[in-house]
Amino acid sequence: MHVLYEDSGSFKAEKIFSESDTTMQVESASGKRSKIKKANVLFQFDQPAPAAMLEQAQALAATLEIDFLWECAPQEEFDAAAFAQDYFGHPPSAVEKAALIFALSSAPAYFHRRGKGSYRPAPPDILAAALAAIEKKRKQAEQQQQWTDQLIAGTLPEEIAAIANSLLIRPDKNSLQWKAFDAAVQQLQTTPEQLLLSCGAWPHPLALHLHRFFAAHFPKGTQAPQFATAAPGEALPQADVVAYSIDDSSTIEVDDALSVTRLEGDVVRIGIHIAAPGLTVTRDSDLDKLARGRMSTVYIPGLKIPMLPGEIIAQFSLDAGQVRPALSLYVEANLETGEILATETRLERIQVKENLRHNVLDEYVTEEALETPGADLPYAEWLRPLWRFSQHLCRQREQVRGKPENNNRVDYSFELDGPHDDPDTPVRLIPRRRNAPLDRLIAEYMILTNNIWGGLLAKHGVPGIYRSQQAGKVRMSTHALPHEAIGVPQYAWSTSPLRRYVDMVNQWQIMATAEHGVSARLVAPFKPKDADLFAIIGAFDSQYATWNDFQSSIERYWCLRWLQQQGLRTVQGNVIRDDLVRLEGVPLVTRVPALPELERGQSVTLDILGFDELALELDCRLREVIAA
Repeated sequence: MHVLYEDSGSFKAEKIFSESDTTMQVESASGKRSKIKKANVLFQFDQPAPAAMLEQAQALAATLEIDFLWECAPQEEFDAAAFAQDYFGHPPSAVEKAALIFALSSAPAYFHRRGKGSYRPAPPDILAAALAAIEKKRKQAEQQQQWTDQLIAGTLPEEIAAIANSLLIRPDKNSLQWKAFDAAVQQLQTTPEQLLLSCGAWPHPLALHLHRFFAAHFPKGTQAPQFATAAPGEALPQADVVAYSIDDSSTIEVDDALSVTRLEGDVVRIGIHIAAPGLTVTRDSDLDKLARGRMSTVYIPGLKIPMLPGEIIAQFSLDAGQVRPALSLYVEANLETGEILATETRLERIQVKENLRHNVLDEYVTEEALETPGADLPYAEWLRPLWRFSQHLCRQREQVRGKPENNNRVDYSFELDGPHDDPDTPVRLIPRRRNAPLDRLIAEYMILTNNIWGGLLAKHGVPGIYRSQQAGKVRMSTHALPHEAIGVPQYAWSTSPLRRYVDMVNQWQIMATAEHGVSARLVAPFKPKDADLFAIIGAFDSQYATWNDFQSSIERYWCLRWLQQQGLRTVQGNVIRDDLVRLEGVPLVTRVPALPELERGQSVTLDILGFDELALELDCRLREVIAA
């Protein structure tokens, strides 16, 4: 004896081995035995054999017309076996009963299941709606397949071109366009980006890189709304100092300037003057919300997206000849001993005499010129005392660090002689060593300021945002902790408030501390244990990393373009580790397949085989190892 039963939505026919009141043990053709519930059994039969019965029943079911079955079936609930006798006009065989059950079950739009072996025909209006839905779905499937075929053939359908902007950023995965696009990606075994490029959705990889970033982070555009603000700091006292700033030629946000005032003997008063947008940008204001949304200025070759609106930058940037509010740190120091005698923080107005530029001064400001009295040195009365004290600061930090800093790497700036979004724009790489005297000088005074102001906040119990490093781990927190790599007891970013949100938050806290002293913790914008301060840290870390990753990607793209524009087919580089090589003359690190095991720093010559501007990869191979 055999049995037809239902198992997880499918039909099976097997031999009965044994049975009890509620269960059966059945045996398949392969000899495998299973335990089933009698409630799942549709009917028992003697012949034909289970496998043959299933095969014959499925063949017969395929010949039955569902429309005709629906017309013939009772309008109320019915039993399939009873209906089989009416339909075939004689007591049905096992094959005929099974065939009818298979046909009824295959057409849920026509027949609704009501239990084991029982069905009810769909009412005419419900059937019409179901058939219309099925037809719609069929046409959609045909349309989807047509779009997929076009994409595979290298043609971009108009309907998909219309939403190409969203396919890489938050696509609607329920849409036909996405399903067709995704199917083409899977069948071609490619990436969504590569498929869009090959079909012409983007004219070149640069356009795709830029779109993906701006659509995700600036969907409404990069232009900041305009804000009407009053002239800030009119009532502040004006400092009687001669101050200069030093920045790159492309800088429009002049955050800092330095001044030197001779006192007695070897004692000088050094002023570190920081732009004070915190006077106008106040916590939870519309300006604050804009700055907090961006967290920092975004830099890529040929383009800068400021954190603050242009009119705010214009009001607070320490531009030459303009009287601007500044948060100033004054340090009285002995140039002979390097001792700091006193410090003072003031909110005041200053007038920078001149905005100096690295590309103009770097070749004249050498260590020899700085350390040789009487040597030809521009701005000598300003630079020499700053340099002299900065050397003391550097040595003091090195004693804490236990070793000198390694600043011998070359940094590159990218200058585009044309639009930033045109891959044919000529790109120039401008090298500058990190240990250039002017760079080291400015860095020392920014480190000093961030250290002293961080200590000022900690001393008065005013929370700030600190950057620390302990046991090699860098993190941001609201507590003053050592930064071992720099060699200072605390480090609170506060010298770039026009460009970095954390610096502006710290500026609010520092201004409150400078004005109110011991009571500052009660009146500062952020009180101790303010949960919003922790939220800012988390958001800043994430956003800052995103901006830096994008900058690195676009700089890597322009490195590849520079190599092509120079027509280079061989390049030299130095092994970093394993198969990683840092190229010479271009800030690019690449992997070299099958590179033999070489010592760190070993010079090699590479053949360039190709460029992948989408994956931002350089295809190259080892030509030779250069003898030491």
